[in-house]
Amino acid sequence: MALDVSATLRIERTADDVADYATNPAHDTVWIGGIKQARMLTDPPVRIGTQVERVAHFMGRRVEYVLEVVGLDAGRRLEMASVKAPFPMRVTYGFELDREATIVSIRVQGGPDGLMGLLSPVMAMGVRRNISGDLRRLKRVLEGV
Repeated sequence: MALDVSATLRIERTADDVADYATNPAHDTVWIGGIKQARMLTDPPVRIGTQVERVAHFMGRRVEYVLEVVGLDAGRRLEMASVKAPFPMRVTYGFELDREATIVSIRVQGGPDGLMGLLSPVMAMGVRRNISGDLRRLKRVLEGV
């Protein structure tokens, strides 16, 4: 895949607390900066096969896409792959207990192919900035700081 970007941050909450909040699509617009709308297309709870529709703004453009949960280890990892998007993408959230806190990671893989793939280095910088900001927002929400 043309793009492979990740970010991590330590949050002073248990892995279960962080994972429960971060993997609930109802919270996407609170902590994921570019997301303007998010809704589950399938019935709760989140599980393998769950589909989430998101409307985002990235690099000044409106982007609509649907992600499907393709990997789930409750409280440890959630992996989603695009089923409808302007380009293929995979998003993985990881939650690792570190004493009384959690190391949270976000990894985004994908991006445009062909001629548009030439924009991948620019996109990677934007994605890295965005997911780092998302983790800082998640930390503020969950730690109340």
